[in-house]
Amino acid sequence: MKIADTRKIMKKMEKTLDPKRYEHTLGVAYTASSLAMCYGADYEKAIVAGLLHDCAKCMSNEKKLEICDKHNLEISEIERKNLYLLHAKVGSYIARKQFHIVDRDILNAILYHTTGRPGMSQLEKIIYIADYIEPGRRHAPNLPQVRELAFRDLDEALLKILEDTLEYLKEIGGTSDPMTQKTYDYYKAYIQIEKRQED
Repeated sequence: MKIADTRKIMKKMEKTLDPKRYEHTLGVAYTASSLAMCYGADYEKAIVAGLLHDCAKCMSNEKKLEICDKHNLEISEIERKNLYLLHAKVGSYIARKQFHIVDRDILNAILYHTTGRPGMSQLEKIIYIADYIEPGRRHAPNLPQVRELAFRDLDEALLKILEDTLEYLKEIGGTSDPMTQKTYDYYKAYIQIEKRQED
């Protein structure tokens, strides 16, 4: 991915997103690139995935639904009842069709940035975490702890975010995608196994 392409994406996102969402997007892109450098991942891919992760966020729910129906993007029952949840799925589609992103890892990082999934790649974890800890975030639970943890252990940071997200949604009576719970269960078990092997 050339720097010129990244600049083009940035300009397009500035036109597409509202100012607050664009600021968040830049925060995610730069945080993702920092995490990528910290863990020896491809920081250019992290920037691109960060810039595009919310590319469908400011689209109307009707438009997101229309894109899913028109292009046969599968919609779960929970997504149909909560159309705002479609922005990751539609965003991944837009990244491929409009921005010509063919890298499966970048597309998956966009696709799973709200729910996570069992067996995430390093880039998927980086985007998921960067979305939560970017500097513009103010009100997410346990932010200082998670920010510090993110640069020490990706899996532990991921698990903490998933745990806090599920707890928060339960408290406010919000809807959580079942994939978030599956991801939490997977990484809780995974980290326990890792710890046992270290002992």
